[in-house]
Amino acid sequence: MHPVAAAAPRLTALAERESVRRVVEAFTSAGHEIALVGGPVRDALIDRQVTDIDLTTSARPEESAAVLRPIASAMWDVGRAFGTVAVRVAGDSVEVTTYRRDEYVPSSRKPEVVFGDTLDGDLRRRDFTVNAVAVRLPSLAIVDPTDGIAAVVDRRLTTPSPAVESFDEDPLRMLRAARFTAQLGFELDDEGRRAMTALAPRIDVVSQERVREELVKLVSTDRPTAGLELLVETGLADRVLPELPSLRLTRDGEHRHKDVYQHSLQVLQQAIDLEHDRFPGQAPDVVLRFAALLHDIGKPATRRFEPGGVVTFHHHDVVGAKLARKRLKALRFPNAEVDRITKLIELHQRFFGYGEGAWTDSAVRRYVRDAGELLPQLHILTRADVTTRNERKARRLAAAYDDLERRIEQLQAQEELDAIRPDLDGESIMRILGLRPGPDVGAAYRHLLDLRMEEGPLGPEEAERRLKAWWSSRTS
Repeated sequence: MHPVAAAAPRLTALAERESVRRVVEAFTSAGHEIALVGGPVRDALIDRQVTDIDLTTSARPEESAAVLRPIASAMWDVGRAFGTVAVRVAGDSVEVTTYRRDEYVPSSRKPEVVFGDTLDGDLRRRDFTVNAVAVRLPSLAIVDPTDGIAAVVDRRLTTPSPAVESFDEDPLRMLRAARFTAQLGFELDDEGRRAMTALAPRIDVVSQERVREELVKLVSTDRPTAGLELLVETGLADRVLPELPSLRLTRDGEHRHKDVYQHSLQVLQQAIDLEHDRFPGQAPDVVLRFAALLHDIGKPATRRFEPGGVVTFHHHDVVGAKLARKRLKALRFPNAEVDRITKLIELHQRFFGYGEGAWTDSAVRRYVRDAGELLPQLHILTRADVTTRNERKARRLAAAYDDLERRIEQLQAQEELDAIRPDLDGESIMRILGLRPGPDVGAAYRHLLDLRMEEGPLGPEEAERRLKAWWSSRTS
């Protein structure tokens, strides 16, 4: 069956959706053209769930706002300068964009927006032919001036205009190519790959915020590896995430069958799979995924060749956390996400060695305390970090981590481990020892916390006795 015929019921259902129907009626009543465009049409053609409602119109942004205001329960002004008016109608988020084309001028880091007058012209200036198919409403007439439907059938990413021109006009399209490669399972054509390679330095004109947004969307897909590999192979990663391609030349004794780059991609995919298993239906965990992708970026800087051909990477976790912090801040990640990602990277090696000898209860408590609220992500990252082909070793590590998780659950049930505090708080310490706020109170608190970690709950009376004994020995 022809893909349009197969998609007809899905497109009809989308056009009849209350939010779309109300928007279409408002625009046509005002004398404007309007059409479904881009993602929703593409996704309907490949029988993929439609998550976004994107429409394009002949109306200018101020006209669109005037048309939408009476029917919208909310309106966002975030994209007005670029021709987009976003609203909530009948419970759906809807974006309506004026016919346009985006161009960068050589000295600018933001695209210059030029509004157009025809749907055909708008489609020909879009990023990829698979996104340059529209459905006029309410007639449901298909508009496909660049053979986007054929590209959908062939699962190819091609540009409506020559790729060099398209990527030069809007360099962000190169990152979008990587994202669509991963998200849709499509393959960028040879012309597009050559253009990405040639124009990789052009990405430097794009703001770091927009680069970050595309990288987040890429890593948030279910299978990001193909997109990341495209970035590395074309040299684009050297400009936006250079720590990733730098892993290609780093091999270690643990992963003799693959370089650290391939290992990192595998860890990312395994982390995503475990994330889906443990937290089904939840939004992608960006913190976990970037921690998995970047967890070993400290290895190139810490690689040492020891006698006998042994390769070591001492403290690569700490070094990697510092490198990741610098890169994530450059990409304008929120500070809270930077802190969480780098903390996971710093902790990702902590478990290894558990299977070599049993940890004491205090060691388990410290593991949980140091991970804090990130413990669920640390569980996933640590398990995902096992990529050995040695099935016996893999089973042994999995069993060891199963055992660690069981011990954590048991201790949590006994002690509410995730909120470990000393048996006495700061006010009690000051009252018992007759102290005023200062360093001595902090030292006493840390002493009681160490006792709590080592021995479990002491109870207020025993904690007070031990505190007085410690203070007496300290002041005698």
